[in-house]
Amino acid sequence: MTIQKEVAQGMLKAGAVSINPTNLFTWASGIKSPIYCDTRLTISYPNVRKTIARGLAQLIQENFPEAEVVAGTATAGIPHAAWVSDLLDLPMVYVRSKPKGHGQGNQTEGKLHRGQKVVVVEDIISTGGSSINAVEALRREGAEVIGVVSVYSYMLNRADENFKEAGVPYKSLTNFETLVETAKENQEIQSSDIPGLLQWHADLKEGKL
Repeated sequence: MTIQKEVAQGMLKAGAVSINPTNLFTWASGIKSPIYCDTRLTISYPNVRKTIARGLAQLIQENFPEAEVVAGTATAGIPHAAWVSDLLDLPMVYVRSKPKGHGQGNQTEGKLHRGQKVVVVEDIISTGGSSINAVEALRREGAEVIGVVSVYSYMLNRADENFKEAGVPYKSLTNFETLVETAKENQEIQSSDIPGLLQWHADLKEGKL
């Protein structure tokens, strides 16, 4: 089994994926979606979170071997970043969505030196906005962000464009297409639901939603 399918299986096992083609979910962005993913649920399943941590560590080793620091995005990326940094024996920091309103007003927590090469760990990438916010915060502190890795990606063109504009590559362990395929194999969705899911995804990728 590929790591993509193994992680998708783990997400489904943890109940981190909800698919309902008839009663749509509303994302924070306002987009109506037949699928909702919450990878935070995977942290409660040791075997699943270990699979994710190993996968993310391998992504970093293969694509960003010069990494010196692992940075987690608050809040969902933090536990995964902790496990990955432990596997790689690297320092870890985490990045708040905005600077603290008290104390020193830090947005990045942990020890970070100027010029260090950093990889950001994210849970889910849709348009890439929260990841790029973290990248920009780290850059303001003098870090060299060499890449972003995530547990799951919706494979949106907008994300590709945003990461390209930000000048940072990203890699994901699993994605929408693998998740749908795995859910079908597990008989968690009906074959008749597949065309509608794929059409929704195609429309979303093209910016029609």
